[in-house]
Amino acid sequence: MIRAARAGDVLTLTLDRPAKANALTTEMLSTLLAHVRGAGDLRLMILTGAGNAAFSAGADLTEMRGGLADSPLWEEVSGAIEAASCLTVAALNGTLAGGAFGMALACDVRLAVPGATFFYPVARLGFLPQPSDPVRLARLVGPARAKLVLAGGARLDAPEALAFGLLERIVADPVAAARDLAPGAAAHVRAIKTMVP
Repeated sequence: MIRAARAGDVLTLTLDRPAKANALTTEMLSTLLAHVRGAGDLRLMILTGAGNAAFSAGADLTEMRGGLADSPLWEEVSGAIEAASCLTVAALNGTLAGGAFGMALACDVRLAVPGATFFYPVARLGFLPQPSDPVRLARLVGPARAKLVLAGGARLDAPEALAFGLLERIVADPVAAARDLAPGAAAHVRAIKTMVP
């Protein structure tokens, strides 16, 4: 359910459960974590979803009721993505919702299709977001807009997400656009990442 494709120093990780809107299970999060931590020396890591409707709807509802909503795996995955030495890109092929937000927020760059929508309905569902998600979201969009999304349950379309600063670009093919990024050697990309606070 996580497809990993490596071409030289570029790794593409695909959430591959389109019949369930790429909703994440414990097994998928564990596999994703293993891929990110074991990736080695890369220039570019791309995270995307299968299909053309959703990057991910967040946690699988059945597993969420069984404790996945509070699993430390969410923080481990987003922390590993943020710690990656390569450029990390969330290539958002559709809706980004719930706990999947953490993965996208931890990436260096977020690209999305024009029809993508964004919402994080934790308050409505009676859960708190993962601890690092509000911090990363506020860093990108500011505290008031972070509260609008998290506490207010606001749903954003792609142009509004771009205007907020949640996205860097809206593109027809986020994976192809991502592959055009990080043209330098892995060592240069790594060095530049350390120079940008």
